[in-house]
Order: sequence, then structure tokens, then C-alpha cells
Amino acid sequence: MKGLFSALLVPFDEQGQIKEQGLREVVNQNIEEQGVDGLYVNGSSGENFMLSTDQKKTIFRIAHEETAGRAKLIAQVGSINLEEAVEVGKYATELGYDSLSAVTPFYYPFTFAEIKSYYETIINETNNNMIIYAIPALTGVSMDMAQFDELFQNEKVIGVKYTDGNFFLLERLRKRYPNKLIYSGFDEMLIYGLVSGVDGAIGSTFNVNGKRAKEIMNLVAEGKVTEAYDVQHTTNDLIEKILDLGLYQTLKEILNQKGIDAGTNKKPMRGFDSSQVGEVKQLIADFNL
Repeated sequence: MKGLFSALLVPFDEQGQIKEQGLREVVNQNIEEQGVDGLYVNGSSGENFMLSTDQKKTIFRIAHEETAGRAKLIAQVGSINLEEAVEVGKYATELGYDSLSAVTPFYYPFTFAEIKSYYETIINETNNNMIIYAIPALTGVSMDMAQFDELFQNEKVIGVKYTDGNFFLLERLRKRYPNKLIYSGFDEMLIYGLVSGVDGAIGSTFNVNGKRAKEIMNLVAEGKVTEAYDVQHTTNDLIEKILDLGLYQTLKEILNQKGIDAGTNKKPMRGFDSSQVGEVKQLIADFNL
């Protein structure tokens, strides 16, 4: 379960329906062109929190079918609706996903006891492994070392997707839990996570920039940190431009320009601004995407 995982993009049409053939194309280009080790399915990059339960199941099914054992699969099942999280978690488990993941419950100010119960319920009902998804900037939930200690006591909690800028906590987690999986969740800070000893990374830009991310990982593994920084600088130049144009919109348009039907975004998220097509084409050329 170590390595590079794309947070899978999902193509939608103008009516908000999944473009199933397009999704198959996105899965294949991640595996065949970007060379990722796995897919993180139905996360933020898949616009998961705007989807119906049936849509989530469809995405899980198609990603599993199209991957066909060529890459590891992590199913993000977290939801503010615990019954839905359990339902889709059972579905992904039956399909054969290698692990579940779940974002911390959000919006309401849940206590840690409630958060812990949420994870335990999903694990007990599905009997699958769990990767905690810690992303405090979006959920408002920041967990400390003592709380991670409690969660990691459960042997089914095999790791964490760590999308947090607190690198002191990351270092403490790595030292205390050498046998738990820690995935870096910030693409723009990949090298810092690798130097801190993470086991891999999960991110949205790997859908188009996976090869460069793998290069950073390989260079750090070889002890060539200076060279890895050079590649991270180039990566961050790209990420900066993508963010300026709109993250998910631009990632999808890059794929569309390459002949992969990545569709548009699900409303209320805006679609790509067609006046920026020239800038995207320039990105593709400048960064050899």
C-alpha cells in the first residue's frame, strides 16, 4: 500500500451525471501514463461531497472494473451521514477495495469521542481497514497526538492521509508509529513529507503530473534531495499556475486537451472558463504534460 496514489478526478456532464466512459479513460491514463501505484477514489478531487449515494457506488464500481488489479484502490467513504458511510463502505469492501478511508465528520462541532465512534462504527460494520483522512483546513477538525494515539490503537486503522501543514506533528507520528502508513496529502509539499519519512502520497495533481511526483519520490529514496528539490520547484511552478486558473477545472481541461474525456465539474462548482484554453495549452507545452 506504499507509493503514489492519484486522488481520482471524476468527469461529469453539464447535467451533473457521471461520464462513465470518460471515467474509465481517466483511470487508465493514471495507471498507464502517470504510472501511479494506486487510486484514491471518491475523495475531494472526485467532488464526492456533492454526489448521491448511487453516484458514489457507480464510481467505486467503474474504478474497480477499469483498474482490474493493476493498481491498489482506496475507497474514501467518509460522510456526515454515518449510515451512508457504512453503506458505501460495505459496497467498496464487497468489490475488493484494499482499504477504506474516511474524512473526519465535519460542519457540526463533533467531540473527539463522537469522531472516534464514527470511525469505529465504519470499521466494525465493514470489517475493512481504515485510513484516517485528516484535512483540518476543510473540516475544521485538528487532531493532536493523544487523539491519534487513541485511533491508532485499533489495528484496523492502518494509517492516515495527512493533509496538514503541521510538520512537527507529522514527525512525531512517524517516530511513534513506524508501522502505520502515512500519506502526504499536500502535492506542493511532497518533498517535505518524503524527507519526514512518509510512505507515499495522495493528491489531485498526480492525475496530470504523476510522473514528476514519482521522480521526486525516487530521488529522495536515492538520497538525492537537492535534485528532488529541483523537481519540486518545477512541480510547484505548475501547481501555482493551476491554482490561478482553478484547481479541478484546470486539471480536467488539461486532460480534455490531451484527448481524455474529463468532462466538467458538478454544480455548484463552476466549469472551466473557455477563454483560458490558450493558457492551458501553454501549460501542457511548458511542463511537458
